[in-house]
Amino acid sequence: MMKKATKVTMTAVALFFVATMATSAFGFGWGRGPGCGYGPTGRGNFAGFAGVELTADQKAQLQSMRDAQFKEIAPLREQMFAKRDDVRKLWLEANPDQAKITAAQKEMRSLRDQLQDKMTAFRLDELKVLTPEQQEKLKSAVAGRGFGPGRGFGLGASSGGGCPGCGPGAGATGKP
Repeated sequence: MMKKATKVTMTAVALFFVATMATSAFGFGWGRGPGCGYGPTGRGNFAGFAGVELTADQKAQLQSMRDAQFKEIAPLREQMFAKRDDVRKLWLEANPDQAKITAAQKEMRSLRDQLQDKMTAFRLDELKVLTPEQQEKLKSAVAGRGFGPGRGFGLGASSGGGCPGCGPGAGATGKP
């Protein structure tokens, strides 16, 4: 009787572990969700970068480009969502098949690479809308930003867009 209870308990723990790993490994998906949105302040169009003041025409052109980009990458994003769900299901099988999981992950990486290539081309096209002076101001504005507490995507308060961790914010203390 004791051996059976131990086996049931161990099986439950193992299933819980596999389910936890599968869901946490893919918890952050593509797309809009909590966070900053476009750029460091959530407003897009280079808004919030000191000295990069766009004309109404530039704002309209950038917004049009952004809308077209979003429509262009939508099918790739949907494929990524579907493949991510496939990988989750593979992990939750009674006996996960390493070959199937590896193949599905490889397909996900291929889709992610395609998305990254499209985003790189898009960002370069966005920069072409700016004047050389605006491009220089943009470079100066982003030179001090980075990842980690204190600036960029820190853990604390933010003056950029009202979302924690975005823009020139504070570290884990919450103080600027």
